[in-house]
Amino acid sequence: MKIGSIDLGLRPVFLAPMEDVTDMSFRLMCKRFGADMVYTEFVSSDALIRHVNKTKLKLTVSDEERPVAIQIYGKDVASMAEAARLCEAAGPDIIDINFGCPVKKVAGKGAGAGMLRNIPLMLDITKEVVKAVKLPVTVKTRLGWDMDNLIIVDLAEKLQDCGIAALTVHGRTRSQMYTGQADWTLIRQIKENPRMNIPIIGNGDVTSAEICKERFDSCGVDAVMVGRGSIGRPWIFREIKHFLTTGEKLPDEDFSWYLNILKEQVRQSVEQLDERRGILHIRRHLAATPLFKNIPDFKKTRVAMLRAETVSDLFSILNEIPQINKIIDF
Repeated sequence: MKIGSIDLGLRPVFLAPMEDVTDMSFRLMCKRFGADMVYTEFVSSDALIRHVNKTKLKLTVSDEERPVAIQIYGKDVASMAEAARLCEAAGPDIIDINFGCPVKKVAGKGAGAGMLRNIPLMLDITKEVVKAVKLPVTVKTRLGWDMDNLIIVDLAEKLQDCGIAALTVHGRTRSQMYTGQADWTLIRQIKENPRMNIPIIGNGDVTSAEICKERFDSCGVDAVMVGRGSIGRPWIFREIKHFLTTGEKLPDEDFSWYLNILKEQVRQSVEQLDERRGILHIRRHLAATPLFKNIPDFKKTRVAMLRAETVSDLFSILNEIPQINKIIDF
């Protein structure tokens, strides 16, 4: 599979862009475990062109994580085009446009998935961003605004006509947010459309190696994107790549192997931010990881873990966990 001139190999697996999750340290870790491409947290076009420092920091990418895409969102044609140029100057491999974020503060203001209610503006933005940069431009969106407006099959053709190099589709509507199950039926229809010639990337509820392979096999997508299934579990990419290559499940490691990865995430988060903010940032991963799910009577330990305010206190709690855990079953 190629996006522009970027060769991503056969059946590539991507790390999805996720706000407050896909900072550089997490991207590098997922890359280490086999992610074929990674995406930044989404970047507000309005904040970027106003040179908001916190937003500009999201543009920082490293050679070690390539290929890497910077994702932007907004609802104004001129600001999106200018933001794309600023992103291109930061040196990513791809510019991705977010037309899929469902949260109220984004979609409710007409950006992200809010664009699914204003298709002419969505297409104008896409055309102008493509014109503004020399890098490949891709789009990530959803099936439609709600179940009464499942427009993605027709919309995919229109976005392709705007000049994008690939399209990612999350198998939910905006109104579903992240509830229910992702429906890949329309993603398969896009792939079966003979008029489509750009790569199609499927996204939604890929939480295991087996599910990933099934999506490739049943939907014919060119790539699969993993989002929430990687939070607190960056090693999922290692499991997926092994299964896609061999058809066999990767044997589990010792509990301490997984725990050490989580501790490494803590250290990297603290180094990138500071102790207080770094621990706050990493709590999402600690809360979401499946590593602790089968430990009996774990509630008290979980509460203490998520309330710890120093690395020393947090690691003291984590170091006690292997002594009470007997089972690893993801």
